[in-house]
Amino acid sequence: MADDLADVVLQQHPPVRQERIDGVVIGVLVDFDEGGHPRVALPEGLLSGGEAGAAWRARTVAALGREDIGCELALMFESGDPARPLILGRMHRPLGSPGVAPAMIAERDGERLELRADREIVLRCGRASITLTRAGKILLRGAYLLSRSSGVNRIKGGSVQIN
Repeated sequence: MADDLADVVLQQHPPVRQERIDGVVIGVLVDFDEGGHPRVALPEGLLSGGEAGAAWRARTVAALGREDIGCELALMFESGDPARPLILGRMHRPLGSPGVAPAMIAERDGERLELRADREIVLRCGRASITLTRAGKILLRGAYLLSRSSGVNRIKGGSVQIN
């Protein structure tokens, strides 16, 4: 029983290597494994022995999703062990930085809120969504759609199709 427990602990936390990494390192989010754990790549030349470029399973204190793949991350290492990366968060690049395009602009003046994007805006909650496209399309999707008005409820268009 004690040997089984030791094996489990060693699988979760392998022995600390002789090589240590102290301080913050900038890595890249490569992917997620089958269990949803993030996998990170360390910078070239950081480790001796040719292990750079490999993707390491990491633990994280920041919420990350598939849309974050390819982003730079601030990493530290548990007990300095390069095999045990800990993601502190994503690196922020201000909109004025080279190579960073304004993905979305939001303006609020107290009277109205305007969201602007280059390609499309999607509002999503569960199975419902509203999509606005650059071509001028508005797509409403959901399991149930209700249109209610205390005044006139008009439907106008070049053509109107019902069912």
